[in-house]
Amino acid sequence: MASDRPTRSRSGALCRQLLLTLTILTFACDACKKVTLHVPSKLDAGKFVGRVNLKECFQSANLIHSSDPDFQILEDGSVYTTNVILLSSEERKFTILLSNTDNQEEEKILVLLQHQTKVLKKRHSREKVLRRAKRRWAPIPCSMQENSLGPFPLFLQQIQSDTAQNYTIFYSIRGPGVDREPINLFYVERDTGNLFCTRPVDREQYESFELIAFATTPDGYTPELPLPLVIRIEDENDNYPIFTETTYIFTVPENCRVGSTVGQVCATDKDEPDTMHTRLKYSIIEQLPASATLFSMHPTTGVITTSSSQLDRELIDKYQLKIKVQDMDGQYFGLQTTSTCIINVEDVNDNLPTFTRTSYVTSVEENRVDVEILRVTVEDKDLINTANWRANYTILKGNENGNFKIVTDPRTNEGVLYVVKPLNYEERQQVNLQIGVVNEAPYSKEASSRSVMSTATVTVNVKNQDEGPECSPAVQTVQIRENAPPGTKSDGYKAYDPETKSSSGIRYKKLTDPKGWVTVDENSGSITTFRSLDRETETIRGGAYNITILASGKDGRTCTGTLGIILEDVNDNGPVIPKQTVVICKTVMSSADISAVDPDDPINGPPFDFSLESVPDAGIERMWRLTKINDTAARLFYKNDLPFGPYQVPVRVRDRHGLSVVTPLKVILCDCVTENDCALRTDPRTGNGEVRLGKWAILAILLGIALLFCILFTLVCGATGTAKQPKAFPDDLAQQNLIVSNTEAPGDDKMCSTNGFTTHTVGSSAQGICGTLGSGVKNGGQETIEMVKGGHQTLESCRGTGHHHTLDSCRGGHVETDNCRYTYSEWHNFTQPRLGEKVQLCDQDDNHKHAQDYVLTYNYEGKGSVAGSIGCCSERQEEDGLEFLDHLEPKFRTLAEACIRR
Repeated sequence: MASDRPTRSRSGALCRQLLLTLTILTFACDACKKVTLHVPSKLDAGKFVGRVNLKECFQSANLIHSSDPDFQILEDGSVYTTNVILLSSEERKFTILLSNTDNQEEEKILVLLQHQTKVLKKRHSREKVLRRAKRRWAPIPCSMQENSLGPFPLFLQQIQSDTAQNYTIFYSIRGPGVDREPINLFYVERDTGNLFCTRPVDREQYESFELIAFATTPDGYTPELPLPLVIRIEDENDNYPIFTETTYIFTVPENCRVGSTVGQVCATDKDEPDTMHTRLKYSIIEQLPASATLFSMHPTTGVITTSSSQLDRELIDKYQLKIKVQDMDGQYFGLQTTSTCIINVEDVNDNLPTFTRTSYVTSVEENRVDVEILRVTVEDKDLINTANWRANYTILKGNENGNFKIVTDPRTNEGVLYVVKPLNYEERQQVNLQIGVVNEAPYSKEASSRSVMSTATVTVNVKNQDEGPECSPAVQTVQIRENAPPGTKSDGYKAYDPETKSSSGIRYKKLTDPKGWVTVDENSGSITTFRSLDRETETIRGGAYNITILASGKDGRTCTGTLGIILEDVNDNGPVIPKQTVVICKTVMSSADISAVDPDDPINGPPFDFSLESVPDAGIERMWRLTKINDTAARLFYKNDLPFGPYQVPVRVRDRHGLSVVTPLKVILCDCVTENDCALRTDPRTGNGEVRLGKWAILAILLGIALLFCILFTLVCGATGTAKQPKAFPDDLAQQNLIVSNTEAPGDDKMCSTNGFTTHTVGSSAQGICGTLGSGVKNGGQETIEMVKGGHQTLESCRGTGHHHTLDSCRGGHVETDNCRYTYSEWHNFTQPRLGEKVQLCDQDDNHKHAQDYVLTYNYEGKGSVAGSIGCCSERQEEDGLEFLDHLEPKFRTLAEACIRR
């Protein structure tokens, strides 16, 4: 650290300064780079001084230290003080050493600490000199002409700084046109500051250039701030105005008012805006066809308007204008461009359609429908196939009955007149119509209603036609008395000729006659009964019998009509009782209601008179009585507490005219609650009868049967699976296998199983647990038995009476026993030791209880045991009898009936 010393002489100071400079240069020659840090005169300990970029000199330094112990260098190049430092006016230096211990490389960085007051003194001294003279360093307006002809390089102006009076100043510029596009367009002389342009400039490409000028001393000092220098390019009228479109197309309606806007044209000019170079003026040069001037153009806006109201599309439908635009406000020396404008005249409905004729005559035959009878034509000068040209026709007068209609043919624009409702020559021989026509579009001109529509008259002559007979009215009626004898004649259907109003010459024929009751006279149309007519026939409704008649004229034309024969009722049917079986539930009823009907007309029907018909030795009056309810019903009572059962009760019913009919009623006295309850029983007294099952009961039974089949199928499958399980044999008999043969004929290779055995049994049948596996096949009083290891079969379980059995018979196999080699003693000797072993192991579980395979002892119960085998026991409980339901008291009958219905 430098120390404070007394002021020395000027020569000594100069020597020290030269010595310090030499020392710094010596360090700088060895150092990688030099770094100068400006610091205050006093630095406290731990003060941040500055930061040095270490990586510029050494990338892989792993050891960093300072040559001066008063400074500490961190890995990021930060410099901190370790002690308090006081700086004098002199500079202080130290070196940062960077080294790599791996490859023994080393670099140095020289750090100079300079007092801030020294830097300020140098700057103040320069500013003091500059303040002595007038300032000349300021932005200077500069411009150049577009497309200048030179000579190039072209002098523009000189830039100069006042500091050039005291210092050597070098001038330079930067910016677009110098070091940026367009490059090298401008340059400045370094010593004089003269600014030059090297080539012509297009203003439409570059309107101006913003350059930056610099003034520096040879040692790099900048006494002036950078000077913005704007070079503006002055515009030249070098661009023609251009229309936005080569051809303009506008539309204007005909007969429009003066001043109506047609359209607007527009042009552009690339020259400088808001100058005479871009001040445009529009005008019309020529109009085709060259008729009267019909259009005008605004000189500034380019809007085209009409100058006359005489635009008529029917005369001229298109105009072509040649238009011009010129800059310099239209002066003769301005640049100009032309274009074309086409104006189409739009059609409006200014011409009415008119009939080519004022009157028309046509004819049509009577009774014709949907036939074209006339076509009318009109003239219209408006544009074809537009709403202004298409015609709408209407019938103004004469069509009050709606016989006609008129429509427009879209192809020809003609009016087509049709007959839509038949005309009758006998009623009207001529019809006069008035028709009118207008356009679809409304008329554009103001006019009265009379002049808007063109009219014409149409005379329609109706031609007579032989129409044949006319069946009018279509339905005619005659009356004939019921039960009239065959051959009875009556008037029939009458048709007439509409022209003569007569029925002569018309022939009749019967088309339909459901019962074949009548015949029709061919000439007169009268009818004759062929059979007796019965009004009460089922096919007759309302007492009318209808037949269809065909009437034909002389020319073969025909018509059809309906003849309704009204049958006059005769009291030929007595009242009858339709329900001839009556049920009286004696427990709840004492009578039954009966009603009668009479198929005759009501005038020959009720009120009815009911009475009991006497039968000899029957005592009908003693057992029954009748009371009247109304005109058509009576109530039948039983007397003297008659017993249950059916009874025959004849009842006579008379109508109002005394015609009567005896109806034998079958009356059933029943012990029931309702009639349906008695109808389900054959014996009304005892109640024993059949029970009818409903659909739900039948479905429940079917489901139960299906469930039983499923259970049975499961048991069979389980038994089959058990029978098919592989059987384990004792170890000493492992090589002896039982061969099951399905061969029915005896063979020489037949051999008996080594583990088979025979035993004498008592009785004639064998029952046991093995019976569940299969039925034994008896052969000569002996049955073959197979022993299965691990099973629970014993000799006693397969014991029968009177035969020898083997366990193999339970499998259903056919085994002959004549060649069997083992007897009961051999079987006993074989099984006894093993059974003993089993018995010893049965009580070996932890709880000292019998194991699951413990062998139980069964005693022989004797012959003919009712219980049978223990394995045949069933848990099925006997069903209770339901016979008591047939002997319930009357108060339980309702409940019983509900259960039976369900």
